[in-house]
Amino acid sequence: MGKELIPPGGSIEPVDLREALEERYLAYALSTIMHRALPDVRDGMKPVHRRILHAMRQLRLDPDAAFKKCARVVGDVIGKYHPHGDQSVYDALVRLAQDFAVRYPLVDGQGNFGTLDGDGAAAMRYTEARLTDVGARLLEGIDEDAVDFRDTYDGSEDEPIVLPGAFPNLLANGSSGIAVGMATSIPPHNVAELADAALHIIAHPDVEPDRLLAFVQGPDFPTGGIVIDDPAVIREAYRTGRGGFRVRARWQVEDLGRGTWQVVITEIPYQVQKGRLVERIAELLENKKLPLLGDVRDESADDVRLVLEPRVRTVDPVLMMESLFKLTDLESRISLNMNVLVRGQVPAVIGLKEALRHWLDHRQEVLVRRARHRLGKVTHRLEVLDGFLVVYLDLDRVIRIIREADEPKPELIAAFSLTDVQAEAILNMRLRSLRRLEEMEIRKEHTSLTAEKAELEGLIADEAAQWKRVGEEVAELRKVYGPETALGRRRTSFAAAPDAPAVDVMEAMIEREPITVVVSALGWIRALKGHVQDLSGLTFKQGDELRWAMRGETVDKLLVMSTTGKVYALGCDKLPGGRGHGEPVKLMVDMDQGAEIAALKLFRAGGKVLVSSKEGRGFVVAEDDILANTRKGKQVLNVDAANPAMVMVPADGDMVAIVGENRRMLVFPLSQVPEMSRGRGVRLQRYKDGGLSDIRVFSSETGLSWTDSSGRTYTRSVADLKDWIADRATVGRMPPTGFPRSNRFDG
Repeated sequence: MGKELIPPGGSIEPVDLREALEERYLAYALSTIMHRALPDVRDGMKPVHRRILHAMRQLRLDPDAAFKKCARVVGDVIGKYHPHGDQSVYDALVRLAQDFAVRYPLVDGQGNFGTLDGDGAAAMRYTEARLTDVGARLLEGIDEDAVDFRDTYDGSEDEPIVLPGAFPNLLANGSSGIAVGMATSIPPHNVAELADAALHIIAHPDVEPDRLLAFVQGPDFPTGGIVIDDPAVIREAYRTGRGGFRVRARWQVEDLGRGTWQVVITEIPYQVQKGRLVERIAELLENKKLPLLGDVRDESADDVRLVLEPRVRTVDPVLMMESLFKLTDLESRISLNMNVLVRGQVPAVIGLKEALRHWLDHRQEVLVRRARHRLGKVTHRLEVLDGFLVVYLDLDRVIRIIREADEPKPELIAAFSLTDVQAEAILNMRLRSLRRLEEMEIRKEHTSLTAEKAELEGLIADEAAQWKRVGEEVAELRKVYGPETALGRRRTSFAAAPDAPAVDVMEAMIEREPITVVVSALGWIRALKGHVQDLSGLTFKQGDELRWAMRGETVDKLLVMSTTGKVYALGCDKLPGGRGHGEPVKLMVDMDQGAEIAALKLFRAGGKVLVSSKEGRGFVVAEDDILANTRKGKQVLNVDAANPAMVMVPADGDMVAIVGENRRMLVFPLSQVPEMSRGRGVRLQRYKDGGLSDIRVFSSETGLSWTDSSGRTYTRSVADLKDWIADRATVGRMPPTGFPRSNRFDG
């Protein structure tokens, strides 16, 4: 049956599927790397961009020539060099003309070439293009054997393998692409700075890479912005060729008078679409994620002008902007991955010095090739001129040979000892060139070309002279695109990020609203809107009841101490609402097995608390030291199973009142309690039976207050408490009259 399916003269060959797939995938990967995604280190271009510029050169679209329709350019590119979709080629052409996408545009576009808002360009039949000076520099000398050519895909034309590249395009305009198993991302840079670094490399070939950062400050984006990275981070990125840059929008505060103000953004990060950015800010504003911001408006014309209005005039503009930087693309990270094709063949990640070194070596090679090409032209012309000069010695004889001989060329060669080239040139000479004046012009040209030939031969033979010439070309480039020119001036600046505390920034992104935090005896938590006075109407699950209630705001953090001595932090803005029964605290943090909630408190920056275990051991600790940033919490009080953590109260005052389960109360100075960050603590009160019941820290000026079960408040001054004042770790005595039977200060 199988044999019948084999065509006449055919055969079945077994193929290992794994090997076949590996072979074909490798071919695809190499094709993508070499011919699509990675730029060449010498001219900084991918094949499609190289073909676009070459096609425009063939169409004579020089900077001073008239514009031609982009459809004509795209047609030539896909017809002769790049057999892909016309839209993809046009998109590449459009990007080369966008001054907000390319630092130094290679194409001068006429018509709608898109906007910073993300709007697309008009159709190619409506737009026109020609080369810019930068594009022309990349092609300079391409007709002078400066680079090698290869056949196009169908063999009907030839195309350059690489451009002469009299412009450091790889670093100046940057590049990005995703290949198979590798990617590249190179931000744009300032040409004047690159030229200074290149000249330093020419003068000092063994220069350390870090030394070049004295010339190249960092990336220079077409849309400006501010790089806020540490210089050490930038230095490491350029040394290794891998890293990234944090870029922020440029903003300023405009005073509107009478204490009112607004923030105006004049530059946004590179490759951020302004329209989408405004939409994102408006979306966050609507969802109440930016409580400090009142409104956003786009007042841009030819320049960028985004207006941000604060909700109230008392808002700190730095804090408002920090919250925007955290949530929007007003701060963006531009990666650096200098993965390029070295010599057009090998993908490699290189640093700043290697990139400039490869470009300079390419420029030297182009210089030598152009010099040899010119030397060949000069030598050929001198040979012809030598023949002309011989002719002028006996014009009559030359004319007679031409008029009378059947084959004048051999006779001229024999009569005047000419070369074939000289004889051919003489036969092609016009009669008007036989004037005496023409002979003088020929002798003058011969003298000039002889001197040029000697200069070219000297240049080709002298490497030092070659590097001097390359340096002169780089210096001329720096002059044309220097910092004093409109295109050459640096647009991106460098600054350190303001030292806005992380806590403040997080709070700035939370809508500030009053809440009442309610926690049940079984550990279920919820947040009621507003400061609720009457909690008698609250419902709880069966067998559960109210245990804690405290009034705060959504920007607060709640400190939760477990019976194992760990302290956890919960953002009050993330607490469940008050409509249901809430959620168990244990689901919000990673509480130890068997642990329960021992104490709760709203966090106060700079505050202190007194913590204690059931056995009456404790210490004072700063709240900043116990604020946990993770779900796992922080171990603060070291306890054992028999004596769990029990109390966490504000250490506001200078006296401590402590009462035990044995109904003995003791008062002693807070100064006798040490301040620690973690530990078991010191003994606060001694017990024969039972353990701690409650603690209160109070001020000797205001006295000690407590509330009984009927809601009545009692206050005792220090003088009233003289019988209970003693050193810590003593037993104490029965509490004063009116003290609650629960042995707790809150009744």
